[in-house]
Amino acid sequence: MLDTHAVARSITDADFTTDQADAITDAVRQAAEHGDHVTPDQFNTAVAAIEADQARLDGRLAAIEAGQARLDDRLAALTWRFAGAMAAQTLAIIGAVVALMRMFPAN
Repeated sequence: MLDTHAVARSITDADFTTDQADAITDAVRQAAEHGDHVTPDQFNTAVAAIEADQARLDGRLAAIEAGQARLDDRLAALTWRFAGAMAAQTLAIIGAVVALMRMFPAN
């Protein structure tokens, strides 16, 4: 059973007003009477559920990071291919210009 007088006295000793101490004591009394508290078993069950959720989320994050790494690798490969294609195209244009200049020399 909750000793509301002792609780109120402890609160007023901590420099709360009597009205504040009464309000806090009433809130604590109501919570104790209505069973609005968590048992150690309930707390441990909730912690285990949170830890399981965290482990599941960690697994999903690892999968996402692995997928991101694969995408980064593909992007790098495509970038190099694009750069190579651009270089080949540039060399082809330069070669065509040189060939045309040889075909039609400027006297």
